[in-house]
Amino acid sequence: MASQADADAVAIPEIAKALGEMGLLKPGAPLAMDRLSGGVSCDVHRVNVEGRSYCVKRALPRLRVAADWHAPVERSHSEVEWIRLVGGLDRGLVPDILGEDRKRHLFVMPFYPPDRYPVWKTLLAAGAVDVSFAARLGETLARIHAATARRADIQRSFANQAMFEALRLEPYLLHTAASHPDVASRIRDIADGVARARIALMHGDFSPKNILCGPQGAMILDAETACSGDPAFDVAFCLNHLALKCVWRPQYRGRYLEAFEGFRRAYLDAVNWEDVPMLSRRCAPLLAALMLARIDGKSPVEYLTGEDDRNFVRQSAKALLAAADDLDAFLSIWRTRLDLRFG
Repeated sequence: MASQADADAVAIPEIAKALGEMGLLKPGAPLAMDRLSGGVSCDVHRVNVEGRSYCVKRALPRLRVAADWHAPVERSHSEVEWIRLVGGLDRGLVPDILGEDRKRHLFVMPFYPPDRYPVWKTLLAAGAVDVSFAARLGETLARIHAATARRADIQRSFANQAMFEALRLEPYLLHTAASHPDVASRIRDIADGVARARIALMHGDFSPKNILCGPQGAMILDAETACSGDPAFDVAFCLNHLALKCVWRPQYRGRYLEAFEGFRRAYLDAVNWEDVPMLSRRCAPLLAALMLARIDGKSPVEYLTGEDDRNFVRQSAKALLAAADDLDAFLSIWRTRLDLRFG
């Protein structure tokens, strides 16, 4: 298998060609490139050209996980379309797209320095939990869903169901169902509900690792799983991270739960395209299933490594699948279980 250095050596001339064709690199101009953390699904490089810094993101055909996980590289184009659409609502919510190369499945945006644009996940891990930021983020997500709800053009433009299944439903929910026969039927029904929905535009990876805390507020990244579907997926996906961090950093669990509640309340208060209790009832079991998926799916969270923690999440997720009728009930049950475990 080629080393990462070998892969980067191949990537540099390809990225240089793409930048040149976009008019972002003059012939013969020097180029310096550093690899950034791009998660499991893509290569991300910081490129310095004549005093300017760009961020180049390129989709990978095989994701960097232990399990065999392939996904269409065309997801890069869907991400750009999502960014452009949301940028039309509010330019500050998304990065600028400086250029796109569909042949190479990559696009270019400015480099946002981490000292001014820290990643929300990094702040949460350190216990820097801004509850008002979480609430504003919930309101922002609802605004995106409201602007795209029940629109035939969105359903046509983001008919990415096969890609969403490859990137989300199969590796998260269906893979997990196969590992847990006692709840397999329940999880498959949840996955089927998401697959059939055509309610609003899902981001699909609405996670703290994909949200920058910029000077003007949240900036949302990594929409490569964008798809017309169920907005409940985005809500559950984000809340799942806040819930799991209570196990990882129990000393901050009170603040994580406040952020959970702030996000949940602000989001549901802004819902105007469907019945709010119905949406909350869809979110709760989906959230429980995703909680189990982040232990036994193809993309487990990297920070819960102890078997006691993992078993606690497994048992809690199954209890929540059985008993949490809506997000209020989910939060109440989850808080009680955390208190019993951590005191």
